[in-house]
Order: sequence, then C-alpha cells, then structure tokens
Amino acid sequence: MGNSYDSYQKRRLQTSYISVVVSIALVLFMVGILGLVLLKSTSVSNRFKEKVAMTLFLKDEVSKKKIDSLRASLQKEPFTKKIVYISKKQAAKTLTKDIGEDFVKFLGTNPLKNGIDIYLKAAFVTPEKMASLEKNFKKKPFIADVFYDKPLIKLLTENIQRIGFWLLVLSAFFGFVAMILINSSIRLSIYSKRFNIKTMQMVGATKSFIRKPFIWRSIRLGMLGACIALLGLGAVIFYVDKRIPSLALLHDYMTLGYVSGGILLVAFFITWISTFFATQRFLNLQTNELYY
Repeated sequence: MGNSYDSYQKRRLQTSYISVVVSIALVLFMVGILGLVLLKSTSVSNRFKEKVAMTLFLKDEVSKKKIDSLRASLQKEPFTKKIVYISKKQAAKTLTKDIGEDFVKFLGTNPLKNGIDIYLKAAFVTPEKMASLEKNFKKKPFIADVFYDKPLIKLLTENIQRIGFWLLVLSAFFGFVAMILINSSIRLSIYSKRFNIKTMQMVGATKSFIRKPFIWRSIRLGMLGACIALLGLGAVIFYVDKRIPSLALLHDYMTLGYVSGGILLVAFFITWISTFFATQRFLNLQTNELYY
C-alpha cells in the first residue's frame, strides 16, 4: 500500500513538473516570437529609412575639384550612410530613357544639374533632422537646391512610431501575462510540497535552506522550458527564412542573440522570483492554514 501511494505521489510530482515546463515553454515561445517581431521591425524600418535619399543640386560653375572635395567631406559626416554622385549627363540619359524622348536635342541644351544623392543613416531620417540638414545645405554657396520627399518622410515616421507604440504595448501585455502564467504554474507545483516545507521548518531548518532546493529546481525547469521554446522559435525562424529570404533572419546574429538571451533571462528571473515568493508564503503560514 505504501509503495503504491509513493508511486502515485511520484507520478503526480512528475506530471506537475511537466506541466510547469510546458507552460513555461509555451509562454516563452510567444514572448520570443513577439520579441523577434519587435526587434526585426526596427531593423526593417531602418532599412526602409536608409533607402531615402536627400539630393543636393550643384550650381553649374562648381568645378570637378570642388565636387570631389564636397563628396569626400560628406562621406565623413555622421549622418551619411552612402553618397552617389550623378552628373547632369547621366541624369539626362536616365530621364531620356524614362520618357522615351531625347529632350536635350529638342531643347538644344541640358537644363539638368549635377547632383549628389545622400543616403542618410536611419537615426537622421526624421522630418525635423532632415529639415535642419536642408537648411544648413542651402546656406552653402555652391548648392543650387536641396530636394527630398517630405510627405514620404512624414508618413514613414508617423507609421513607424504608430507601429512601434502598439508593439511595445503588446510586448508589455504579453510580458505581464507570461509572469502570471509562469508564476501560477510554479505556485501550484510548490503547493503540493507545502507540508514538506512546514515539516522542515518545524525541525529547525532555516528559511533560506528550505527555499534553496525549490529555487534551483524551478530554475532548472525554467531553463528546460526556455530551451524547448528556443527550439520551437528556431523552427519558425528557419521556416520564415525559407519563405521570406529578404528578411535574412538566419543571418541576423545580433537579433537572434538578443531574443535568445532575453528568453533565457526571462526564464531565470521569473522562475527565481516566483519560487522565492511562493515558498515564502508557505513558510509564513501557520500549520492549520496549510489545509485551505
């Protein structure tokens, strides 16, 4: 009879541990997916921003030496991602190809100007910063005009801010849900051991001594759940990379590192803090209160 009861208790304990691991794995998998979307959306938005160019149209009298000097100085500026020089001759060929007619022969002259396309770093692609750059460039005596798509920059900035805000809200919500679910699973697993906790306390064991094995067990379960979540996340990343190779998920080592590290840290922190307070609660209960 005793062996049968011990076997039953052991199965219950194993089932409890499995449910904790599964709960942690599922929650961390969802948190990992959301974290990946959040980080990758920033990367994608930066990629879009860095495709936006600000064009400097140069005056006709500016010499080639001066143009080369300007290109070299612009390349060293903190806002520059890359620069592309387009001569008025190149611009005329491109425009002729686009409209299907040689407008230079028709006009008898080339009205276009030499230009430098500046592709800015993502941090500088905002309406305020680009307006400031435009103002500074227009003060230069050799620059005839400055052009960039202002409505596009405004729309791009507003949409990115809106998407970023809602992603942060969702991240906070799922993070809160993750803490509640993992905390509940761990509390239930410790609840089944409440009499053992009280017995150890009654024979003189200190609170830290009683808590220690529970905390380490929960951390191990949390790390196991995190590893399962990472395996599931890896399968999703591999699938998405095959379907949408332009995202380059498998080669974005920084994002993958942040997501993996974040999942492991969340698993460690939540399991540690949840186990600490769960054991503390039972340690503070009176013996007659353990039955409720």
